[in-house]
Amino acid sequence: MSPSSAASLSKARAHAALAGPTSLAPAAPGFDVPLGADTLRVELTAPNILHVQYRRAGHAPAPTVVIDPALASAHRPAAEVAEDAAALRLHSPQLEAVWDKQEGDLRIGLPGQPPLLRQFAPGSLAHGRLSLIHTKGEPMYGIGGFDAVEPATAGLLRDGYRTVTAGEQGHAGAPFVWTTAGYGVLVDGVGGQIALGDTRIDARMFDGGLDYYVLVGDPHAIFGALAQVSGRSPLFPKWAMGFTNSQWGIDQKELLDIVHGYRERHIPLDNFTLDFDWKAWGEDDYGEFRWNEHKFPDGDSGRLKSLLDAQGVHLTGIMKPRIHLHTVEGREASEHGYWLAQSDPAPDYFSGKPVREIDFANPAARAWFFNAALKHSFATGMAGWWNDEADDVAVDLQHMDMQRALYDGQRAIFDLRVWSLNRNFYLGAQRYAYGLWSGDIRTGFASMAGQRQRMLSAINVGAMQWGMDGGGFKGGTPTPENYARWIQFGAFTPVFRVHGELGQHRQPWVYGPIAEKAATDAIRLRQSLIPYIYSYEHRRRATGIGLVRPLLFDWPNDPNLRNDYDAWLFGDSLLVAPVVEEGQTVKPVYLPAGEWIDWFSGKHYAGGQTIQHPADAKGWSDIPLYVREGAIIPLAPPMDYVGQHPLTELEVELFPASRASRFDYYDDDGTTYGYEQGAYFLQSMQLQAQDGAANLILDAAQGSYQPALRSWLLKFHGDAAKAVSSNGRALEAFASVDALRASQDDGWATGHDRFGPVTWVRVAAGRAQSVALAH
Repeated sequence: MSPSSAASLSKARAHAALAGPTSLAPAAPGFDVPLGADTLRVELTAPNILHVQYRRAGHAPAPTVVIDPALASAHRPAAEVAEDAAALRLHSPQLEAVWDKQEGDLRIGLPGQPPLLRQFAPGSLAHGRLSLIHTKGEPMYGIGGFDAVEPATAGLLRDGYRTVTAGEQGHAGAPFVWTTAGYGVLVDGVGGQIALGDTRIDARMFDGGLDYYVLVGDPHAIFGALAQVSGRSPLFPKWAMGFTNSQWGIDQKELLDIVHGYRERHIPLDNFTLDFDWKAWGEDDYGEFRWNEHKFPDGDSGRLKSLLDAQGVHLTGIMKPRIHLHTVEGREASEHGYWLAQSDPAPDYFSGKPVREIDFANPAARAWFFNAALKHSFATGMAGWWNDEADDVAVDLQHMDMQRALYDGQRAIFDLRVWSLNRNFYLGAQRYAYGLWSGDIRTGFASMAGQRQRMLSAINVGAMQWGMDGGGFKGGTPTPENYARWIQFGAFTPVFRVHGELGQHRQPWVYGPIAEKAATDAIRLRQSLIPYIYSYEHRRRATGIGLVRPLLFDWPNDPNLRNDYDAWLFGDSLLVAPVVEEGQTVKPVYLPAGEWIDWFSGKHYAGGQTIQHPADAKGWSDIPLYVREGAIIPLAPPMDYVGQHPLTELEVELFPASRASRFDYYDDDGTTYGYEQGAYFLQSMQLQAQDGAANLILDAAQGSYQPALRSWLLKFHGDAAKAVSSNGRALEAFASVDALRASQDDGWATGHDRFGPVTWVRVAAGRAQSVALAH
């Protein structure tokens, strides 16, 4: 067994030891297959989720950290269970499982259809092995992404032998494989191997026993089920939807000068992330956890926080998994046994003093890590955690458990939302407000291009909150063109951030006026989309599907998309395919089935074809960005940071299509966990064009939160309306949209924009109503 495997096994056992085997009566619809003294339990967790578990002498193994503890108390679905001489059967409207008594195998699939999967040799589960048979040629995804330096030439598809691991920096892993053929398989284990053949899925896990779940449905249903089983992600603070500037090598004066540079240029900025500089790193008396009073003299008092609060900027800071041995906290760690066994004392590359890594699998060590000094740093300005380098000890759960220490610690004493970035991911980590970034990547176009498959592969294992070091971390300064194109790429990722190595600057004005304008325009576009983006923050928590997703999620049967990572969906309504080649003048973009509109030019395209996007190779001013038919896109007015001005009226771009579409607009206070007790505003919108009319149905708002929002200014694109009504009542027509805006009353007006004819309609927000346009 490799050192990595041994470490994974050690940690898996540590987590499994949280609860020993227990004798369980059936808690969900299902059946038991006797296997000598042991039992194979087959049961429904949800209508489209099957749980298969090997129980020694009737005892169920404890779930690992992959499984959400809340799953045990989840409502169980109704299902039919039957037995005859030939078989045991479990049946729901969405899933069927049959134990063939003669063949001795389990068949899993859709009711009334040939099985999707067949499990044979069920006794092998007792030895941590699973073998499943499936139809030949099904495209497979999941298991793991790519670390920061390995070639990503495999793209999104997975085959052959794969290690199940969190991996090294930038990697995302899960004991999870899925296919657009209509199912996913989630194994409850930490560390192992999955081998994918033409007709087989073979899994081996290091932690001994083996449970697995089969999730049935299209990709949306599969990932919804994955979130139900492995856990939903809490909301990030609303400011985290904006732009983050990270920097290594900075002090208080330069920080304030840079923030002033953003504000005087009206370039949006919401978060500034500090590297080693913010800490008293290497000093005694909790230097790893407190402000560096020499570089940031106003940090410890909270005055720096007040100065930045006034400018709408949040501070987040780096955290390391190691501490110095010969300090107060180092001696405490030695006294209480908090050191990680796989970590040997070694000189720190930054301080030169001996350090060692904390064992975050130890609950006592986690509780100790969020100490009084760190609490004070949070109270005086550190609004989030950038967890670095917990990926180089071959322990799959080290990053997860490090962030778990911060999440549990912060939630125990503050109601402000937790934010984090971490350098690898293992499924289950999303429960702890866990973001992933792709590691210490190089600058340059080749590195930038490789981030596409890294992002989408991470999302394919459930790491929905993904980001990267925009501009590249290593390799010096990017060219102005590389920087501009990287900012445009980053504007359409879940976590929008720039960073560079020691002494590097990633502010737009550093790269000359042409790059500054291109970058500024992209950052401002991102900022205008915050209402749209934040609504998908809610959608991710509710459904398991995040802001960004591969195109194959929505067009699973299009063979052109099986391994496509050149473009992706940004929410339901936008498709983006950033320019990632130097000097490119024409970029081919494949548009899936449907109708698409260029966001910038308004030109219409039929889907199911590759178009040739003319790229601006000199001014870098273009982003290949396309609006999907049926789009519903709320846009905020220009702001320098999230929440700078209250949103009393929100403009909504509407592109009616014969295909009915839906958008759930979401808002809350953006900072606390009040939404968990119902303090939110949620209004659903359904849009459709039919019989020469466009209709928008607005449901009554849900939740107790009362936003500043008072009205929607709806922008219906398409033929200009001749009459507009709400709930059957004719609305007043205004001579122009300017007159409509000035009135503050409900009403409508017509005009044109880059998309063509427009009908503007103002109605009250929060009320249930049906808006109809007659053409």
